[in-house]
Amino acid sequence: MTLIKSISGIRGTIGGKAGDSLTPGDVVKYTAAFAHLMKQNKSDCKIVVGRDARLSGDMVNRLVTGTLIGMGVDVIDLGLSTTPTVEMAVVMENANGGIILTASHNPKQWNALKLLNAKGEFISDEVGKEILSLADGNKIDFAEVDELGSYTQDDSYIQKHIEAILAIDLVDINAIKEAKFKVVVDAVNSTGGIAVPALLRALGVNDIIEIYCTPDGRFPHNPEPLPENLTAISGEVKRNKADLGIVVDPDVDRLALVSEDGSMFGEEYTLVAISDYVLRNSTEEKLTRLGYEKNTVSNLSSTRALRDVTEKVGGNYQASAVGEVNVVKLMKETNAVIGGEGNGGIIFPELHYGRDAMVGIALFLSHLAKSDKICSMLRESYPDYFIAKKKIELTPDINIDDLMAKIKAKYNKQPINDIDGLKIEFDKEWVHLRRSNTEPIIRIYAESQSETTANSLAEKLIMDMKQFLKD
Repeated sequence: MTLIKSISGIRGTIGGKAGDSLTPGDVVKYTAAFAHLMKQNKSDCKIVVGRDARLSGDMVNRLVTGTLIGMGVDVIDLGLSTTPTVEMAVVMENANGGIILTASHNPKQWNALKLLNAKGEFISDEVGKEILSLADGNKIDFAEVDELGSYTQDDSYIQKHIEAILAIDLVDINAIKEAKFKVVVDAVNSTGGIAVPALLRALGVNDIIEIYCTPDGRFPHNPEPLPENLTAISGEVKRNKADLGIVVDPDVDRLALVSEDGSMFGEEYTLVAISDYVLRNSTEEKLTRLGYEKNTVSNLSSTRALRDVTEKVGGNYQASAVGEVNVVKLMKETNAVIGGEGNGGIIFPELHYGRDAMVGIALFLSHLAKSDKICSMLRESYPDYFIAKKKIELTPDINIDDLMAKIKAKYNKQPINDIDGLKIEFDKEWVHLRRSNTEPIIRIYAESQSETTANSLAEKLIMDMKQFLKD
């Protein structure tokens, strides 16, 4: 059993002892702490709640909404929804915050409380630490009976989300309709099964083959949209001679694509292709009007291909520390027109500052329709990079800071970024060393235009670390 308390929320496995897993008592404690902070110095308080379809969702939702009401908070319950939909609803409702009940790509035994501020964005490090302190302090007062909060259900927000996407000028509905795409959708039996087919129909895609789109939370495969988990949709795309396969994770903030030949488009390249489309089709007049520049942002562990397509149109690419909140912060600082993470997370600020597979689908289909290419050909038009992912086990006696300092000193003639672990660049190749926040390991990511070289580069750094640990 596992309970992980972090600055952005609380996640854990269902069942077991309080404090060791995500039990009802833990849900109540951390919900109350969040509500207490959101209510400070306010005469009234409103919080939006939504959830994915996982098996524990209804139980956790009842605990969360009941606790909020008991804290004197007015609740807008979206029911089955998506993470980006809840983020947008917080702003549309002029709410004080939001709670998304989802463990994202984690298996069925997991659930989580993801916490949003009044902008519909994940709470800051400072606020997260304050919530954890409040929850552990047991000094929270609940509301008197005459001051209990209200409860309202509203299932209209997925449609509102779709309507907002349709209003984006870069979403070319006519081009998508004329392309007459045949699309296979895998929504891992969660809320994407509601949202994605509805979006596709609104975009004019009428030939939709749905697999795993019943939102009952019974995940038919590991819900993380990685190639090894997507064999079923790959086969369905080929068997049905579809133009494209679309895969989302349980809360619909990550997007993976399958080409017409059943090959993986590559989750790293979801952001690359969509960014290329946005960069090439955003006029200077529009960018000036909206306050953006032809800049992009992804995290340090994402592919260099985004930098390549950005610089090709005269834009500037920058890398942030890992984590959505860090990507968003740097996007705002650089006025980036688009950004995200290499796990298929698209952040399109014209709509909102959050990873959103829904807007990613609309922009990608627009790109594919106007490119006059089949999906595999579109993928081949981008630079080929390979990312090797390795790890090294740690023991409690290892001084991580000292180890990183020795690696940094050895490669001090190379460009180095140390805002989040250590990233070392070698021309168009790089390696990123990052300590895990949840496991006693250092993760090693290495990228090259050769798969063999990427693996060799990662292994070289592992050997360096092992040698330093022996010395």
